Amino acid sequence: MALIQFITTPAEDLADAESVSVFKRRLANGEEELMSAEFANRIIDGESKVKVWRECRAMSAVELAEKAAISAAILLQIEKGEREASFDTIEKIAAALKLSVDDLA
Repeated sequence: MALIQFITTPAEDLADAESVSVFKRRLANGEEELMSAEFANRIIDGESKVKVWRECRAMSAVELAEKAAISAAILLQIEKGEREASFDTIEKIAAALKLSVDDLA
């Protein structure tokens, strides 16, 4: 069995340390957040990001729909993949979940 060795330079190590420092600062300021592996794996497995984030935020579909000013029926269709959401709708859902649109893309 071959052993693969990864060699980093001091500059790469410094850049990595700076990235971690920036993330920790953003996390402390509430600009970043951590997601449990359970929720992350659901997204990786292809589940609806809207549904996963809604459940991560401990919101019911009705509550999210009300906060996003859309109907619960439309939200559930989006979560099930039965309906494509318009950009406007995604913006409303993202705002209600306190996310960026990119987080739902």
